[in-house]
Amino acid sequence: MPATETIIRNARLNEAEQISRMTDAYAGKGIMLKRPVESIIEHIRNFFVAEYQGQLIGCCAVAFYSVKLAEIRSLAVVDEFRGRGIGSLLVRKAESVLTEEGVKEVFVLTLSPGFFDKMGYKQIEKEYFPQKIWRDCTNCPKLMACDEIAMVRTLNH
Repeated sequence: MPATETIIRNARLNEAEQISRMTDAYAGKGIMLKRPVESIIEHIRNFFVAEYQGQLIGCCAVAFYSVKLAEIRSLAVVDEFRGRGIGSLLVRKAESVLTEEGVKEVFVLTLSPGFFDKMGYKQIEKEYFPQKIWRDCTNCPKLMACDEIAMVRTLNH
């Protein structure tokens, strides 16, 4: 699959159920939080998808915490397309949009630090992001035993 045949674009409202299924596959493995269809619909303008030959093969979203800080989240690629650079394309698209918005720093909480390290992210303590902890982490079943690694990248303007 040539990367040139993969389209990275904004998600469409009628794709919310497909996005939910992609993220559910990761949530079922304890890799990310479950994203109900209703939540995806509510935040559809913050989602990006990877499309290959008319099929959705990946997604990610951005969440804004301030005018200078945002998170890349819900990064998922269907199993048969993993390891082909789709996740990197999605992350770069999200970073591009965040840069256009004037965001200075982007962070992730991940169980795949090697992937983000290759993309220029640096490990940091989760406590650096109190907004994230109060908004999302308090509802997480892993709150008291979080195994995710916080990583951050400064965006160039």
